Amino acid sequence: MLTLVIGGSASGKSAFAESLCLQSPLPRTYLATMQVWDAECAARVARHRAMRAQKQFETVECPLHLDRLIVPRRGTVLLEDLGNLTANELYAPDGAGEKTADAVVNGLAKLAAQCDNLIVVSNEVFRGGADYAGDTDRYLLALAQINNATATRADAVVRVVCGIPRYYKGG
Repeated sequence: MLTLVIGGSASGKSAFAESLCLQSPLPRTYLATMQVWDAECAARVARHRAMRAQKQFETVECPLHLDRLIVPRRGTVLLEDLGNLTANELYAPDGAGEKTADAVVNGLAKLAAQCDNLIVVSNEVFRGGADYAGDTDRYLLALAQINNATATRADAVVRVVCGIPRYYKGG
């Protein structure tokens, strides 16, 4: 089963996605997509790993190249989040660059084939305005393409606002 959970910043989407995982069968794998740039990021990663371990998650770091990932165990996988993964692929020197949307969508398909339940968290960043500086439009387009493709394939699509989930598909 593929579930897409989408919401804005501090909407409660991550907590909701995690609650879905906790209701799903073991084993649980948490795919973390944050790039570790410095000691502060490393400390944050360590803190999050410890919190997730208490909930029986095995954490796998995957900031790039989702299509190359082999999940260590079947079961339930939580990918947090498509916004980070998209930015990493688009802007990292060894990322997918202009082929980011295709790379992430293909990676999600390969990942879904390796687990029983895949819960994917994404960001709603499309309501901020129309004129963006620099390369932001390229990022927004790639993330929109990934979200749309994921929603099309998903068994369930849920948007979380103020901690309240609303299903648009499945659920």
